[in-house]
Amino acid sequence: MSKELWEALERQLPAAIELRHELHRDPELSGEESITRDRVLAALGPSSEPHKVAETGAVVRIGGAGPAIGLRGELDALPITENSGYEWASQNTGVMHACGHDVHLAALVAVGRAIDAVGGDFPLLAVLQPREETYPSGAQDIASHGVLVDEECQAMIGVHIQPTLDEGTVACVPGAVNGSSDEFTIVIEGEPGHAAYPHLTRDPLLAAAHLVVALQAVVSRVIDPMASAVLGVSSFSAGEAANVVPGVARVSGTLRSLDDHTRLLLQTKLTETADHIARSHGCTAETRITVGEPVLRNNPELAEATSAQLRSRGVEVSRGLRSLGADDFAFFAEYLPSLMLFVGTTSAERLHSPTFLPPDDSVRAVAEAMLSGYLGACEALKPPTSRSKESQ
Repeated sequence: MSKELWEALERQLPAAIELRHELHRDPELSGEESITRDRVLAALGPSSEPHKVAETGAVVRIGGAGPAIGLRGELDALPITENSGYEWASQNTGVMHACGHDVHLAALVAVGRAIDAVGGDFPLLAVLQPREETYPSGAQDIASHGVLVDEECQAMIGVHIQPTLDEGTVACVPGAVNGSSDEFTIVIEGEPGHAAYPHLTRDPLLAAAHLVVALQAVVSRVIDPMASAVLGVSSFSAGEAANVVPGVARVSGTLRSLDDHTRLLLQTKLTETADHIARSHGCTAETRITVGEPVLRNNPELAEATSAQLRSRGVEVSRGLRSLGADDFAFFAEYLPSLMLFVGTTSAERLHSPTFLPPDDSVRAVAEAMLSGYLGACEALKPPTSRSKESQ
């Protein structure tokens, strides 16, 4: 069956590349992806009725009843004006597929149609996920919806383009592979006044400046050096006039970690530090934390079985890629065994760049990684007796 699937996938790739161009030309922002969803559903041409979920998402079964394997594709684009110069560049001003989601969707369609044509050991659930780039998370909505339980989903596979990897390389890493991601905003309030009389004010801008410096010591002096973590301040605002001490200052940023203990410690120390620094300047601080994606943990059995599938295709498998980047695919991994693969591309640009445009060959590379993940999951989910008989 494996040989027939690879041959069927090869036949689907030309149409998938055309679909990629179509999706790239007409991107939609997070929460507005209904046209993209319907376009992908039409391209899949499944025999079963899709479940509409998470407002603009869908889950559709391919290949009959029974326990199934899920394959995720992200529907949304980014609020970026494209500057690639291609004839199939985005026609929607200020919206662009700058993270490879058009490639992922096209590859998913190719794999889905191949499985629909020749079958597989398990049915496939094509999970068309909205809102990967924003909160609230589309993956979290789908994972908590119950549709994956109703459809007897046994494992989830995700694949993402990664320009930091060489072309021809796929990262298949067991355990924690992406960090948790939380966002914070700290509002410091003081007493405004004339800048010529600073002694009559309580300056929140000065307090915020000290806070930004103090926060840099949290990771270096509070977090275990063997633990990975980021506490990054990315926004600072206060005041409008040169001769006025403002009444309010705001600081915002991100918290990243690879384990739950470090994540909680970062949140706690952030709040404590903000409170102490503000009070030392006669101000008050309110810390607001938006809890985002959890740590993305790849299932070791899925990683091992998929690595074997990839190597059998002559693909170089990397075990070295871990990062504090985040992906809401992690919500699926909290509910059921899951595996996120990263596929190298020749694109010299970085993700979320207005000139990021992976070559069409990336559709093939992502589709092959997806099918390898599917076949690896089929192998990992088979009863041990079935696996031993095949090896005899």
